[in-house]
Amino acid sequence: MNHRTQQRNVWSRRNLLAAGSSMALCASAKTASQATAAFEASFLESGFIDAHVHVWPKTSDDYPLDTKYTASDVVPESFTPEAILKLAGTENVRRVVLIQMSFFGFDNKYMLDCIRKQPQQFKGVAIIDHNAPDIESTMSGLFEQGIRGFRLYANATNVAQWDGNPGIDTMFKTAAKTKQAICLLSDPEVLPAIEAMATKYPRTKFVIDHFSRIGMRGQIDPQDLNKLCGLSRFKKVFVKTSAFYALGAKQAPYTDLLPMIKQLRDAFTANRLMWGSDCPYQVQLPHNYKSSFALIGTQSPFLNEIEVKAILARTADEVFFQD
Repeated sequence: MNHRTQQRNVWSRRNLLAAGSSMALCASAKTASQATAAFEASFLESGFIDAHVHVWPKTSDDYPLDTKYTASDVVPESFTPEAILKLAGTENVRRVVLIQMSFFGFDNKYMLDCIRKQPQQFKGVAIIDHNAPDIESTMSGLFEQGIRGFRLYANATNVAQWDGNPGIDTMFKTAAKTKQAICLLSDPEVLPAIEAMATKYPRTKFVIDHFSRIGMRGQIDPQDLNKLCGLSRFKKVFVKTSAFYALGAKQAPYTDLLPMIKQLRDAFTANRLMWGSDCPYQVQLPHNYKSSFALIGTQSPFLNEIEVKAILARTADEVFFQD
């Protein structure tokens, strides 16, 4: 099967017609067919969105590493915007959410330079020091530079220090004002704490990366998954279906993750799920980009084509690309 055929399979005629069925109730069959064709053309023109990619250059004085890292820690040696756009283009992925790479700590300069050069293709999730002064102005200023979210490392040690921390409080409150998301690289054991934060900050968008890393240790724990699904009662909580290479069996085609994706779809709806590759890690052998994309695009039989579009594009567009 060639690439063009695969793309059309993502948007099968049967399901596209189903998506236009409501229009058909009040229009002729010819009009409905024309609307469906326009719908498909518009979708193919805008393309998909990869909601989770890290980029970095070869080590240089222009972009110094954080003091916690040395050049030997940087593996692979680099992963550039050109590299991800080339990979993404094979699957009609035309926009990318860049996630600040930990190698640079709080220095978001490289990511900001990438966004400045290609603002239509890239938006970003930055990392800032929540204990620094002027957090609100920092966050607002970064919005103007294409930053639509802020990453927090939500492990048990860090989360235990959030309650009562004025910087954390300012971040969550400011994010609600600026409509930037708080993006959590969380472990399953902190899901109750995330629930408490979502209760405390109901106007703030939360994005939980990589299924909250459920399945990273192997088996999908149903209790952990139920806790994650329980967060669906908060309308501003979103989940990234991402980093397939690192979860469950950790083997393509990753279909062992389908029951987890289905349960999340049932809880959150597809409108609050988004796909991300987690490149460059997703493309380290034996894994590849196509397999990650295909799990949502063609390998999830319980998703209709409108849901596929939501997970592969619309949700991320609404969270990260709307000004």
